[in-house]
Amino acid sequence: MTASQALPDALQPLAELTTLKVSVDDYVATVTLARPDKRNAFNDEVIAELNQAFTQLGSSEQVRVIVLAAEGKAFCAGADLNWMRAMADYSREENLADADKLAQMLSTLYRCPKPTVAAIQGDVYAGGIGLISACDIAIAVDSANFCLSEVRLGLAPATISPYVIRAMGARAAHRYFLTAEVFDAVESQRIGLVHECVSVAELEDKVASVAKKLRNNSPNAVKECKQLVQYVAEATIDEALIAQTVEGIADIRASDEGKEGVQSFLQKRKPNWLS
Repeated sequence: MTASQALPDALQPLAELTTLKVSVDDYVATVTLARPDKRNAFNDEVIAELNQAFTQLGSSEQVRVIVLAAEGKAFCAGADLNWMRAMADYSREENLADADKLAQMLSTLYRCPKPTVAAIQGDVYAGGIGLISACDIAIAVDSANFCLSEVRLGLAPATISPYVIRAMGARAAHRYFLTAEVFDAVESQRIGLVHECVSVAELEDKVASVAKKLRNNSPNAVKECKQLVQYVAEATIDEALIAQTVEGIADIRASDEGKEGVQSFLQKRKPNWLS
């Protein structure tokens, strides 16, 4: 069954997306990152299409659960290289506008009225960790690796930070934001970034089992419980916090070290602070 055949009529526009594949089966929607040759990295189009997909699926009566999955060896490698090249010379104003698109997409995912499950079949780096952190439930294969690599490039994970810190906690964030070290799936579960680690062979069945539990519960009660957790949890992820994180990433991208870090990465050389 193709994605377009599996979509209800009201959701047919999602069949036209080019970076994602979307299907709906028995009230469970699956949104699949479909750029395996780019390790499912972000660019403007991916961000816009994720925003569209979760907005439409979140408001559909034909959907009770949304699974976020990916094709290929990596779940999401963060920013696309061509996107990074384009933003390398952005002004602060251009960085603000660019970062705001990512921030609003993450907010859409986080605030989606339907429960969301990240099915993590491969490595997750940088902005990809923001994606899985914005989901309600995250299940990863035990071979997946994780990394918040921004400081290597002279940057900071500002835009994704509200979601990542909620997921892994401030103590773990202190370590992994600052070291940019790679950690494995067992560690990701220990710190709370993911809920469960399974073998590659078990991932599909485990995600389906969790999705079935979510689908069978009262849709309104699930929605209310999701909002309850978000309300009772720590600082509200509101427009003021989102704006602050957007300004944070724009400022550091436009800084001397931010520019040098990105340029050295793109040019495959050491940054000047290692010279």
